[in-house]
Amino acid sequence: MNADSSDLETLITLSNEVEAAAIVGALQEKGVHAVATGGYISGFKAEAPGDVKVLVRHGAADQARQMLNEIRQEQTDIDWSEIDIGEPE
Repeated sequence: MNADSSDLETLITLSNEVEAAAIVGALQEKGVHAVATGGYISGFKAEAPGDVKVLVRHGAADQARQMLNEIRQEQTDIDWSEIDIGEPE
C-alpha cells in the first residue's frame, strides 16, 4: 500500500497476526487495500499487550467496514468475540 500514514485508519484490532493476515487477505481479494501492523510484537509475553491492527486508507474505511461484516459471515475460523473492532469514526 503506497499511502502515507496520515491517510491510514485502523479498521480492526486483533490479538494475533494470523487472524490479521486472514482479514487483510480477504479484504484484498475484494479489492480493498489493507495492511497489518504490530505483528512482530503480538506474540511477546510481556506486560504490555501487543495488538495487531489492520489498516486501510481513510477514504476506503466505510467500504472496508462493510466488507469486514461480509467476511465475518463467511469466515467461521475466527473467534469474533475476541476481536476489538473499535467504534466507527
